Amino acid sequence: MKIEAKLFSLLMPFFFLVGTVYGFLVEWTEPVGFLALYLTGGLAGMIGFYLAFTARRVGMRPEDRLDAEIHEGSGEQGHFSPWSWWPLVLALAAATGFLGIAVGFWILYIGVGFAAIALVGWVFEYSRGDHAH
Repeated sequence: MKIEAKLFSLLMPFFFLVGTVYGFLVEWTEPVGFLALYLTGGLAGMIGFYLAFTARRVGMRPEDRLDAEIHEGSGEQGHFSPWSWWPLVLALAAATGFLGIAVGFWILYIGVGFAAIALVGWVFEYSRGDHAH
């Protein structure tokens, strides 16, 4: 993760520099542009710090070494549900929520309710309970 940490750590001063140049070009009259660039630089710094901290804790991965072989990165990368419908339900709930922001707030409350149901369904999809056999 050291490569990713360096990448994001180098993006931080770039965004700060671009934000400052943008501020001078608009004579600091348009506050959204340079502020957004400064916040993007801060976000890149936070991500870079997290990745550097995690790289120290986890150690070297095969992707970080020049002498690594392809087979060293093989194995299980995580657990992904191949036939889960809950992400689609959550996306429809988010679309309903955004529709509620545009049309009427009463639709937003329906979207929030659907989103809560979808999140609980997705998190507990493989849960069989305390007394499962």
